[in-house]
Amino acid sequence: MELGFERVDLSPVASEAVPVAGKAYKVTSGRPAMGTFVSVSAVHRSRDRAEEAIGQAFQEMDRLIRVFNRYDASTAVSQLNREGQVDDTPPELFQVVTRALYYNQLSQGAFDISVQPLVDLFRECLDGEAASEPAPERMREAMRLVGSEKIELSRRAIRFREDGMGITLDGIAKGYIVDRVADVLARHKLSDYLINAGGDIRTAGTKEEGDPWTVAVQDPAKRGDFPDVIHVRDAAVATSGSYEIYFDHERSFHHIVNARSGRSPQSNTSVSVVAPTSMAADALATSVFVMDPPEGVRYIDSLPGCECLVIDKHAHQLKSKGWRSAAQPHQEKAGSE
Repeated sequence: MELGFERVDLSPVASEAVPVAGKAYKVTSGRPAMGTFVSVSAVHRSRDRAEEAIGQAFQEMDRLIRVFNRYDASTAVSQLNREGQVDDTPPELFQVVTRALYYNQLSQGAFDISVQPLVDLFRECLDGEAASEPAPERMREAMRLVGSEKIELSRRAIRFREDGMGITLDGIAKGYIVDRVADVLARHKLSDYLINAGGDIRTAGTKEEGDPWTVAVQDPAKRGDFPDVIHVRDAAVATSGSYEIYFDHERSFHHIVNARSGRSPQSNTSVSVVAPTSMAADALATSVFVMDPPEGVRYIDSLPGCECLVIDKHAHQLKSKGWRSAAQPHQEKAGSE
């Protein structure tokens, strides 16, 4: 899912509260945000506490969306992309960029937020009736501006080493926001909840009657069935797919870009990652998508507390060693519960 946060959707939060076993309530609220639909479900004995916590969680989400809105010229991320430097960086942005550089090193360059010049070039050349593949010299110029090693951090300052550089936080910011939403719920003493931000999922505890939260993996072919279903407790799930946003009719250029080749990877159609936090799951799913399928699975197997399901371009499934299916896909409904 591409993030850019073109606007903050302040639509009223739709909410419902359903009595469940043990004199508790399952409270669910949701509304459009971040280019998708965000919902929060929580199980608690106090309906009022759950509703208050969820309401404040959405307020925190809206605040953070404003921080990461690159379409608003007044934000720090817009200033950074425009001027190449920000001296008094908001702590949230500084933290996300710091972690992005960590995942860049961890993945040996597979995850790279500096690919924005390539994304901009794809949009420019492939949009409209006269669309054509970017010329080699323009690709070389864009590639010169790519590389996380060209991003410098010092105290609260972020600086680019090359004029014309830019960052995209599409592969990590939504996960960070979901984690902060979870923090708000935890501060209100909610211990059983599920957050679903268009496939970025964070869970804690269990749903009603103590059953684990159930998550259906998205189908990259969108045929109505689901490649797998898993139980998730106190963890996060993120899915990255080439089926989401394409820049050309041939689907050779999409929103995920390999910083090392300058091209959109073609080996995979979908990668789902389970990790301790949504930010980790988000960044790791993007990282694995850039890798060849076996390499990506080996990478996840090397990380404690992480699992993955990779669906390659031939619709073959590759799973990490600890990936555990909950049920046959056709027995489950869409999304999560």
